[in-house]
Amino acid sequence: MKNKLKYKLLLVLVMVFNLSFSQEFTVTGVVSGETDNMPLPGVSVIIKGTTTGAQTNFDGEYSIKAEKGSVLVFSFLGMKSQEIKVDSSKLDVLMMEDASSLDEVVIEAFRTSTKQTSNVSSVTISSSTIEARPNASIVQTLQGQVAGMNITTFSGQPGANSTITIRGIGSINGNTEPLFVIDGIPVDEDNFRSLNPNEITSLTVLKDAGATSIYGNRGANGVVVIKTKRGSYESGLKVNYLGQSSFSLLQGHDYNLMNSRQLLNIEKTKGSGLGASLSDAEIEALALQSNTNWLDVFYGTGLTNSHTLTLSQGGSNLNSFTSLGYNETEGTLKDVSDLKRFNFRNNLNGKSDNEKFQYGTSLSINYSESNEPNEVGSGAVNRNFILGANKSVPYLSVYDYEPGKGSEITATFLNTPLMLLDRKDTYVRKEDEIKILANLNASYNFTDFLSFTTSLSADFTNETLTRAEAPNSFNAQFFAEDGNTTPGFQQQYSDRVLALNFNNSLKYLDTFDDKHTVEASLSSEYFKAHQRFFSYFAEGLSPKNFYPGDGAAFIDDNSENDFFVDDAGANVQNAGLLSFFVFADYDYDKKYGFSATVRRDASYRFADSNKWGTFYSFSGRWNIHNESFMDSSPFSLLKLRGSYGTAGNDRVVNGIGTDAYFVGANLTQELYGTGSTYQGQNGLFLSQLPNPDLRWETVAQANVGVDFEIWNKRLRGSVDVYRKTTDDLYISRSISPALNGGVSTLNANVGEMKNEGIDAELNYQLIKPSVNEGLSVLLKGLINYNKQELLDLGTEGDIIGSTSISAVGGILGENYRVPYLGVNPANGNLLFLDINGNVTENTTNDDRRRTGKNSIPDYQGSFGFEIDYKNFFLTTQFNYAIGVWRNDFEYSGYIDSDDIGQFNVSNDLSRAWTPDNRITDIPSLFATNIDAGDLSDRFLFNSDYVRLRFIQFGYNLPKRHLDKLGLSRLRFFANGENIITLSGWRGFDAEATGQYGYPTPKTYSVGIELGL
Repeated sequence: MKNKLKYKLLLVLVMVFNLSFSQEFTVTGVVSGETDNMPLPGVSVIIKGTTTGAQTNFDGEYSIKAEKGSVLVFSFLGMKSQEIKVDSSKLDVLMMEDASSLDEVVIEAFRTSTKQTSNVSSVTISSSTIEARPNASIVQTLQGQVAGMNITTFSGQPGANSTITIRGIGSINGNTEPLFVIDGIPVDEDNFRSLNPNEITSLTVLKDAGATSIYGNRGANGVVVIKTKRGSYESGLKVNYLGQSSFSLLQGHDYNLMNSRQLLNIEKTKGSGLGASLSDAEIEALALQSNTNWLDVFYGTGLTNSHTLTLSQGGSNLNSFTSLGYNETEGTLKDVSDLKRFNFRNNLNGKSDNEKFQYGTSLSINYSESNEPNEVGSGAVNRNFILGANKSVPYLSVYDYEPGKGSEITATFLNTPLMLLDRKDTYVRKEDEIKILANLNASYNFTDFLSFTTSLSADFTNETLTRAEAPNSFNAQFFAEDGNTTPGFQQQYSDRVLALNFNNSLKYLDTFDDKHTVEASLSSEYFKAHQRFFSYFAEGLSPKNFYPGDGAAFIDDNSENDFFVDDAGANVQNAGLLSFFVFADYDYDKKYGFSATVRRDASYRFADSNKWGTFYSFSGRWNIHNESFMDSSPFSLLKLRGSYGTAGNDRVVNGIGTDAYFVGANLTQELYGTGSTYQGQNGLFLSQLPNPDLRWETVAQANVGVDFEIWNKRLRGSVDVYRKTTDDLYISRSISPALNGGVSTLNANVGEMKNEGIDAELNYQLIKPSVNEGLSVLLKGLINYNKQELLDLGTEGDIIGSTSISAVGGILGENYRVPYLGVNPANGNLLFLDINGNVTENTTNDDRRRTGKNSIPDYQGSFGFEIDYKNFFLTTQFNYAIGVWRNDFEYSGYIDSDDIGQFNVSNDLSRAWTPDNRITDIPSLFATNIDAGDLSDRFLFNSDYVRLRFIQFGYNLPKRHLDKLGLSRLRFFANGENIITLSGWRGFDAEATGQYGYPTPKTYSVGIELGL
């Protein structure tokens, strides 16, 4: 009986086993990457809740036995993990980049490491936050994405240069912007208009000395390392297209400008201008006839079309990536502001069969055409279009200007818009640029632990500027000499710069006893730059055959006059740097690590006695989460790191544009000039005194940081505390011209300043993605607090401007002004507080005082969220700045009663002081001390802001539909840039500075991405 029971029980167990086995089947598929749709080798595929798993092969293929209804977990470094329920035997997976885990691979200058073994402060941004943005320059896209990186764009010109600082401004007269390196090629930080942002795969910002001192002579202000997209081995042809159309609009202002009726009436009250001579009925008639909004005349909708086509494929020993791009961007300033760009890129990777020899190439060929207005920000009523758009009186009409008759315009401030309409028709300013970036690199592994790497790169830029003013234009005719019937001019220049960089490195890397890892490298770097410049300026053009850029209209010089004497110019400059450096890194069991760098640099800018500079760094880390006492903690990462080191700055004068390599090249030399001397005779005179003691500015930086991931990486972040001190600041010192041949300044190293603060970045996965494309919500935020202090400015002390001061114990460019108290109710004049604390209507320079305020924010950063749900996605980024103070020059003009009768003014003047309106904030239209307010803080306003910098909404077509269409990817999206700004600032742009500048626009765009 017992045997029968055992037999029956055995039959039941066999049946159960057979039933379970019959539900298990083989699941296969291909795993690809979202960005380039390339197969991903090495993806981990695990049945959730078990240890059963597999990995994808070189073709991204996998095979695993699983039961129907079970869940497969797909994970890969730098990608978002995916959980997919098994419902068929064929499951293809598209892995999406995870910006939060991309920094698992950390880029450190000339090497890479992992998040656990990195000692440095760095931030990596993936292509998903860079591409498909409607900004013509990659730098503008980076704004608000890195804690401690301040990016300000002062112009709405497409592709305009931005000012970039990392952890504060570290110099007064030297270079303050970081070094940019694209695929190993150092590039000019002020010129990105010709480059295509959609070619970039990642961007890493190196912030502390542990990361930057290895760059020595160029790492003082931080380093930005850019990597472009590349192909993969063992992959078929992949084609991807990204297209986008955008329209840009002028941001609004809150200046409350007058219309024609209001302006004519206040002119009548003031007794100045056209309104003063009109009756009430005539004012009403003219107001009905013309009420022009000149902003609508000079500004409009700027359209942008952008296209990028990429192709990639790879065999067993060679892969390639090719990109073709076209971008056409119109500025909001109509007819005079645009950018066209053509891009070609080809990246190759190759290796030998045994993989000991590897090589790569990067080639980027770019061409751009840019129409860009000049005199922006100036007070030139006949040249600055933006001044005309902002200030022109509304009772004039566009029909008051007749094309071709600029010479008939009466030269008065009142006719500003007519002069500028003529300038639009008769003036050309165009820049053409060819920019080529090329890199060839190779490495050879002599053994498993010893390798040699070499890299040769080139940055070639050829910029051609053409400016021409037609002979029949208002400006040409107005400024023509008596008797000159064919005025006008044409200018052209060609500026060609070639920068070469050559790196060699011998590297040792080995691991002992599975716990001790040692890395050491010995490297050299040689940099050489060459400039060749030529220009001409031709006076006099024939109106019969004038065409901008053509020489047919040139009029030759003659013996009767000197109207048509042309000027020519040429320049040859060379620059060079030579460096040797060593690096060492030690890691113990992924718990403790130490790194050290020493770099020796030679600069062409200094005399032999100071030519060489030595810079160094030390850094270390402790991976606390790998300690045994952390086994039950919620931390998957808890790392404490620190660094201290120095880096150098030899850019003794802050250069802009393609001349940046060559500025300050001869400050150690005695220079002479030629020109008019005694009684107008041409002669030779001393123009510069030498300073052979001029030497490097040195930035020393200390940094302590914590990186953490908690609750299964649900909460991730980092916090860094830093202090940067710049020694031997470049300052132009005053000297006696009587004792020094008429020279009144001498450049010297005499100052010291510091920046200290906190960087913090936080990401919180509010809702984690669930099985089969569930809801995912990620919250993000970052902040930088920076405090600046000038420690020493030499024996001369403070540097004082008209309304600014740089004083020991204070901040750079601190506002230095007289306190404004308001309006005197007795007479309508302005009231101020003098230096002795007395109320006065009159001020002097001696009444100015420090305010503790400048235009550099104390706090800045961003916050936002990313939401994904069933193939829909929504991303936002809000930028903010706190502690910003700026002088509103435009508002000061709008309520300047002296402008009444010549320009438009603000309606705020309607509440000006009168005998019947004594309590007001606007002085009398007849106040006698208006000019005294120029030294005061009357127009110094807080410019803090919160801005919706970026928003994107889109949809990824599901895999099942892609398969039917024969596509690997199809994505639709809509973007917005600079959409909403909350600020007390009344002007167009809470970020920009200056008067009558070109505001950055708000931009809306739609796009599509398609992969084959």
